[in-house]
Amino acid sequence: MTANFTSLAGKLLIAMPNIDDDRFNKAVIYVSAHTENDGAMGLVINRPADKIHFRDIMEQMDLPYISHDKEPDVLLGGPTQLTRGFILHSDEYHGTTTLSHHQDISLTTSERILSDVSTGQGPKHFILALGCATWIAGQLEEEIMSNVWLTTDANSDLLFHTPYENRWETALATLGVSPPLLFSEFGKA
Repeated sequence: MTANFTSLAGKLLIAMPNIDDDRFNKAVIYVSAHTENDGAMGLVINRPADKIHFRDIMEQMDLPYISHDKEPDVLLGGPTQLTRGFILHSDEYHGTTTLSHHQDISLTTSERILSDVSTGQGPKHFILALGCATWIAGQLEEEIMSNVWLTTDANSDLLFHTPYENRWETALATLGVSPPLLFSEFGKA
């Protein structure tokens, strides 16, 4: 391992205005895995999966749906593994495939968590993301050095209590960055 490598697992990536991939325009990504040799994987946490509803997924899996005050959002977690579901959730729930990188945020990939949600035994707060974003070894670090992404600490308030359409601006605000100022800096030749 390189002495300078620092894992970004459990952090947020915030897309800069100069990103050249429309799929990540104003994206906020929770980094769920990051190693020097294997690269990184993360979940976009601010892109709704249009026309895909949580209750439909539960019905498709033949699981009862417990009505919530607000139906949980289904998000597009990224352009790869689109048929795979990832659940970011509050840390009081632990299953056999649960990974915890942050004191109050965990990730579970097994279908069991949806069964537990259907019976009221699941996590109190969660996000269901379909698909993920991936980087080969060294690619994410190169993109950060090229000013494609800003990084900040993840927090449960942003993940579970901030509407997805406000997450990019809110994540920038944690760094003291104002979106209008950011765009004006990138608009100069």
